[in-house]
Amino acid sequence: MILDLLKQRRSIRQFKPEPLSAEEIKILAEAVLRSPSSRGRNPWEFIFITESDLRAQVSLAKPHGADFLSQAPLAVAVVADPNKCDVWIEDCSIAAILLQITAESLGLGSCWAQMRLREHGDGDSAEDYLREVLQLPKDYVVPFIIGIGRPAESKPGHSQEDLAWEKIHSNRFATKQEFTA
Repeated sequence: MILDLLKQRRSIRQFKPEPLSAEEIKILAEAVLRSPSSRGRNPWEFIFITESDLRAQVSLAKPHGADFLSQAPLAVAVVADPNKCDVWIEDCSIAAILLQITAESLGLGSCWAQMRLREHGDGDSAEDYLREVLQLPKDYVVPFIIGIGRPAESKPGHSQEDLAWEKIHSNRFATKQEFTA
């Protein structure tokens, strides 16, 4: 059940150095291609980065929060053509979470690195830097990159009691929904 995967999934930033198998990468690729998008426009594309030198370059896209990408055996850059659809951010986000849940189902860890609206160290945007490094068309954007690999760290899932149940409302915002664990 997918809820079981959600119960155990955590952001993993430390990975074992072993590469993913061709079959694992194919499964991850199929998962993102099965992602729904508004009106079937599919504004997203995906760059599966397995070359360590390129992952190292990508990890430098912003000064903080992307360094783990250099150690992940796989980094998946989610890129988009914003001209294809006005909800490209949402469509890319759906694809990214499906990628992360699929990785979890394979026993892999993952973490999301935000690139959209982030600065590169030299004053340019992280997306401008990535557009050049990944040789993207000028109109394409890189909202985020997902690092994936075999976890080299173990984190317990969040307990049901620790969930923010106060964020659940019934019918209207002012009406709280009562749930029991």
